Amino acid sequence: MTSIRPFQMEIPDETLERIRARVADYPWPEMPDDGGWDSGTNLDYMKELCAYRVEEFDWRKQETSINRLSHLMASVDGIDVHFIHEKGTRETGGGPAPLPLIISHGWPGSIVEFLDIIEPLAHPERFGGKVEDAFAMVAPSLPGFGFSGRPPRPYGPRRIAAVFASLMTEGLGYDGYLAQGGDWGGAISSWLGLEHAPACRGIHINIMTMHHPDGPQSPEEEVWEERFEREQMMENGYRTQQATKPQTLSNAMMDSPVGIAAWIIEKFNSGSDTDGDDVQSAHGKDALLTNIMIYIVNRTFNTASWICYGRREEGGRTLSSEG
Repeated sequence: MTSIRPFQMEIPDETLERIRARVADYPWPEMPDDGGWDSGTNLDYMKELCAYRVEEFDWRKQETSINRLSHLMASVDGIDVHFIHEKGTRETGGGPAPLPLIISHGWPGSIVEFLDIIEPLAHPERFGGKVEDAFAMVAPSLPGFGFSGRPPRPYGPRRIAAVFASLMTEGLGYDGYLAQGGDWGGAISSWLGLEHAPACRGIHINIMTMHHPDGPQSPEEEVWEERFEREQMMENGYRTQQATKPQTLSNAMMDSPVGIAAWIIEKFNSGSDTDGDDVQSAHGKDALLTNIMIYIVNRTFNTASWICYGRREEGGRTLSSEG
């Protein structure tokens, strides 16, 4: 592992203007009679969101907000891994150092998901909490996502977990840490707990990815599995495409900011605790567009879609329908 170095977001003006022009010039199709969210991303909402992107969205404001945190870059397993590192408040009088916590996003997320929680977890005393509850926060961009480098070939959650384990112990020198994640971050955290203990002392996940190799072990687990499979039936299209033919998808998307936005917004709507189909009841326009822009300005829609394909190829000790 090479030395860790500082990093700041600085997207060129010409890149931002090119994206804005592509969105402004998008040839909108007609809404089908049975349109809306049931057949994919709602066209009327996409028009509203893109109009906001062209006329009101301020990337520089979002960039400044993101850059207020400590951003670093480290080379791990030959890949540049971008991460936020907020060390956390240490108690006065020689108290213990804050417990390290690595938080992993999923697809189609990014470090944008964590911008509102990093400081309260690292500095709880600033938000009405207790200093002894502080964490040393580490929030990486997954390999192939955001500002992290491109893997040489598709990586899945198990391989990413090994990269993050090296970052925590070899790169940052932590001899013990916790891991938290949702979506693919939940799978990554599960592999950290399974294969990288005792350094990984415990995990907290938002999604159940690892299943018992012999199937459900109780009536309650059988009910949960049946409900989970039923709920996923209409949501597996993107996962199947990305796990089998990600390159075809990427060729269609790479020159279309609106296409990337539609693909991502669909999952934010169906995967969030929204009020009906009001995606903005869970996510504001600025947060959605900032997350989408992270994919577009870095041209990482392609490599980010590899995570499903990489999961399929990892093989080895597989305890999960997702791993």
